[in-house]
Parts: sequence; C-alpha cells; structure tokens
Amino acid sequence: MSSGTPYGESRSSSSRFLPPDPGVEAPYRLTPGLAFRVGFLGIVALLVFAVLFFRLWSLQVLSGDTHLAQAQGNQQRTIRIEALRGTIVDRRGRVIVDNVAGTAVKLWVADLPKEGRYDVIKRLAAVLDVRPARLAKEVDARFADPVNPITVKTAVGEDQVAYLYEHQTEFPGVQIQQTYLRHYRYQTLAAQLLGYVGEVSQEELDARSKVYRPGDKVGKAGVEAKLDVELRGEAGQAQITVDSLGQPKSGVEPRRDARPGKTVRLTIDIGLQRAAERALRYGIRTAIENESYYANGGALVALDPRDGAVLAMASTPTYTPSVYVGRVDPKKIEPLVNPVAAEKKNYPGINRATTGVYPPGSTWKPVVALAAMQEHELEPLQSLSCTPTATYGADKQQFRNWDPYVNHPMTLVEAMARSCDTYFYQVGYRFYLGGDKGRSRMQDWARLFGFGGPAGIDVGSEEAGLVPTPAWRKREFTGWDAEWNPGDSIQFSIGQKDVSVTPLQMARFYALLANGGNLVTPYVLAQVETPGARGQAPFVDRRFTPDPPKDLDLDPAALEFIRQGLYSATHSTYGTSSGVFANFAIPIAGKTGTAEKVVSIPGYPAAHTEDQSWWCGYGPAQTEVARIVVCAVIENGGHGSTAAAPAALRVFEQFFGVEAPTQTLVETD
Repeated sequence: MSSGTPYGESRSSSSRFLPPDPGVEAPYRLTPGLAFRVGFLGIVALLVFAVLFFRLWSLQVLSGDTHLAQAQGNQQRTIRIEALRGTIVDRRGRVIVDNVAGTAVKLWVADLPKEGRYDVIKRLAAVLDVRPARLAKEVDARFADPVNPITVKTAVGEDQVAYLYEHQTEFPGVQIQQTYLRHYRYQTLAAQLLGYVGEVSQEELDARSKVYRPGDKVGKAGVEAKLDVELRGEAGQAQITVDSLGQPKSGVEPRRDARPGKTVRLTIDIGLQRAAERALRYGIRTAIENESYYANGGALVALDPRDGAVLAMASTPTYTPSVYVGRVDPKKIEPLVNPVAAEKKNYPGINRATTGVYPPGSTWKPVVALAAMQEHELEPLQSLSCTPTATYGADKQQFRNWDPYVNHPMTLVEAMARSCDTYFYQVGYRFYLGGDKGRSRMQDWARLFGFGGPAGIDVGSEEAGLVPTPAWRKREFTGWDAEWNPGDSIQFSIGQKDVSVTPLQMARFYALLANGGNLVTPYVLAQVETPGARGQAPFVDRRFTPDPPKDLDLDPAALEFIRQGLYSATHSTYGTSSGVFANFAIPIAGKTGTAEKVVSIPGYPAAHTEDQSWWCGYGPAQTEVARIVVCAVIENGGHGSTAAAPAALRVFEQFFGVEAPTQTLVETD
C-alpha cells in the first residue's frame, strides 16, 4: 500500500486536477491580439485623463481668478421697493401733506473694496456734499449687514446724478434709485401738529424689527407718528442682477408691488389754520407797537364747541417740517434738538397750544364765578363793591384792582364785563373763610372743568398745568410758605400766582360755556381713507369717534349769567374787549386776560415779570348756537385787549367770512 495517499492508491504524475482538452484554448493566456487591444485602450484612457487633468488645472489655476470674479459678479440682488406714503388732508379733503418724486443714492457696503474703501467714501461724499466722517461711520456700523444698503442722500440734483452715471466704475456699490420725498405744501403751517418723517432709528428698529428695516422712513412726531402704520403703506420687492462692482447688469424685475399708504383726514380747516398763524404774528406785531417789546411767541386754538373737533391749532415760533426731508442737515435742525440753540430761537419745536403753561389771568374769572354759584357762595344779582384796592389778612395785605378809577357796587355781569379784580377777591375770600374744606372747593370745580390734567387730545403730548391746593402747598413748601393764606385764595380767584393752564384747556372750558355745560374732548383725527377710483368718493377704512361730551350737570341759570357777562365784555361800553368786537357783524362773547408771569430777559432781575396777553371766547353768541371757540395767548404781549383779542378777531373773520370794521384798541385787563 502506497503511503502517498490515504487509501494506498498511486498518485498521478500530472500537476493538473483534470487532464487538458486539446480542443479548447486556455482563456487565461495573454495572446498577442488581446495584448494589443488592452494596450490601445490603456493609452486612450491615459490620454482622456490627461486632457481632463490639464483642463481642470487650467480652470482652477490658470483661469481661477477670472472665473471666481465672474461667479461673484453675477449676483441676484433683492431690492426693497418703497411704498408711497399716504397723504394728509384737511376736513374738506384739501391736501396738506403729500409726496414728490426724488432721486436717492444708496450704497451697498458689501460691494465696497477692502482696500481703498475710504477713498471711495471720500469721493462719494464730495460729490453728494455730505460729511465724509459721518458716512464712514455709517459704513463701519453696517459693514456686517450686506443685505440693507445705506441711503447716502435723497433729493439728489441732476448734475450729481449725471456725474455718478458717467463715473460708475469709480463708485462700486453705489446705486441710484427713484424715491418719494415728503412734501409739506404749506411750509410751516401746523408744523407741530403734523410732525415730520425721518429715517428709522436703531431704537425703533429694535422695538419693531418685524415691521421696520434699516433705511425706512417713519413718522417721528405729530400726526405722522401717531398714524405711521396707516400712512407708511407696505413695501414691495424686486430683483436686479449686478456685477462685481455692484453696478446693474439687468433691468429691475418686480416680484411684489408696493402698496401705498392710506389717506388721513383731519378736523383741521387749512384756511382757518393759515388765518390762525397769521393772527399770532399780527398779535405779536400789535403788542410790540403798543410797547410790549418782548412779545415773542404765542398760541391759538379754535374748537368746535359741539364735539371738540380742533378747527385750528397754531403755535409760534415754528419750523418747517421739510428740514427733516432727505439727509438731515444738523445746522438746520439744531434749534429743534439742541437745548441751547432752541432757547435762542424761543423753542420753535414745542406746541405751545398743548404744552405751553401760563397763568390764565382774568380769563379764569368765569371758572371762579361758576364754581361760586354752584357752591351758593355767590348770588349773581347781588351787588358787591368794586373798589380800587382791598385789604385782607392779619398783615393787612393790600390787593389792587387793575382799573383804579372804578369805585361802585356791581353785579356779576358788570363785574365780568369790567373784569373787576376786587369783586372777585371777595368771592375767593369767601371760599377761604370756609375752612380747610372750603379752601379746596374752587379747585375741585376747576378740576371738574378740565384743569390740572391733560385735555385728552389724540395727537401729541400735553402738559397738565397746575391747580394749587392747600395740600399741594404743604407738599411743596416748608415753614410759613407751606401755609395756605388768604392771599392764595384771593390770587387764585383772578388766575394768578401758582395756577397755570394750557391754551387748549382754556379753549375746552370756554366750549363748555358755549355749549351749555358739556365738557368736550378735543380731537384732530377724523378718519382713515382709501382714495376712490376715477374721482369717486373715498372709502372710509376707519373712523375716529371722539369721546362724547360729558354733561357736568351744571345750573343752567348760572351758565346763563356767565354768558351774559362774556357778551357784555365784548359789547357794553365798559367791556374790556368791546373796542375789538362790538362792531363786528357776528355777535361774539369772550373775556380778556392780562396775566403776570416771571420771565427771564437779559439785563433784567431774576424776578422780572411780563404780562401774558389772553383772550378766549366764542361765536355766534346770544341768538345762535355757538359754532366756534377761539382762545389766544401772546407771550409777553401786554394787555389782553391790545394783542390777543385783535388776533382772535382775525380767526373769526376767516371763519364767518366777514371783515371787521376799524377797531379801537384800549389797554384793558
């Protein structure tokens, strides 16, 4: 048995498992033909890969910069299309504020070159006449924001636009766009009431990031701010292809149309507003002619006494809202933002009708008379002495009447017409004698009549004024000054010392007298509209409903005595403003006021006082329902009869369309 196999059989001498078949060619053998084919295919593959390699090397190495620039240069940029801001119209639909077409230059910070960026900024600033340092600061602040451009300047001149077009390659990232500029048709007219539009601030962006975008124009004050949402509309969107320098390479392709803002209708009558502002300037000139040389400002309010609609609201000095249109010149707005410059210009930015506080003087006497009759402290038909002087208090303090030549008893109607101070001193002293409770009763009624708190107007800010009380004096002062003395009640009774009011509050009170005892809430906003198509009437989107007049449940007989006194003040021979209104074709009733106020005038002592000239009243009086209340104050204007009353008459002339005959100006309280 052979040992080479497990079972002892002999092993074959062949190394193959199976014997070869002579009829079959071994497939694994490399024949000459197969070798040729394989070699040829290998050479082709090598050539293909070589071509691809050299092509990629050419694209990435030799032409890499060129193609990178082309890739970066062909960009689709999204442009925000500005919406046309809504118009503001007066009560009759006459346009007060609208828009005009303009040209804006914008700068895309991301397109500025890394090297030489500030050279571009300097050249652009020189062309557009803007401050390069300020523009550079904006560029640095927006460098991380490649999406929103900087508005370098609006209202760009044609020569500037032409230069930028001719030198496009020198200003990478600069784009010229059509825009809309706010147009205030009547310049300074109702400036403090209308407000102005400016570029959105960072604080406003942070507060309303979902609504505002950098560069947006938003309302900053007045009506423009109050109804900014309705006025601003909805921005549209478009796309444009730009090259690597930010220059357009295609036309603008709209994606979403901009939706224009709504129209806002006000209660203001623009003709009456113009008359009111002219009247204030006339009142100041008249005051200066009557030797009140420091007359330099004032306010005038005209209301509809039936519902509180503001027909006119003027304040002077004033400003032009267009100073905020386009890129703001810091020098032009300095009196509006810089306290030192504002003081030199007598604060043109404030609305004196709502935030100016003054002692009311004798225009306050109807407040005291009405309170006294409601409290049964005064019988209107009872005669009280009107004397040149009166003495009160343990120290025998003497208080004077403005007219030292009157010395006889008189009823309330005559006392109101003559504006007798010593008559009202007695009324105020009666309240003082009522003890702690009685000494605050005049003030309680004054607050009920709308003083000592905001009048509630729907646009702008307000000052509350001050109705002093014994409790207030204890809080504010110490020692003897903290006591409420007879002189406090006496001076309160003629609108002097600590009492202070705004012209709007006074107009509101005189509306109460005119309409029979209803306290109205002044309002300026009438409605929001969508303009009608093809001359059709506008569609009212939102109507502002004012608070209804509040019936104070006053004694009709007491109100009637007050109205008789006001009518006598403008028509009797001894009335303080009869020289102005007695011959006017429309019956007017009203009251003058001459209020002393401490004012700061260079060269005068700190306690120097000047007279504030007041007149408040309404018309038609007596025979018809009053349709208008006018209240005017001329700062440092002297007597109420020689400055404020003639100014108020100008407004009545415009409202009724009647020219007044020659007036006789006499210096009365």
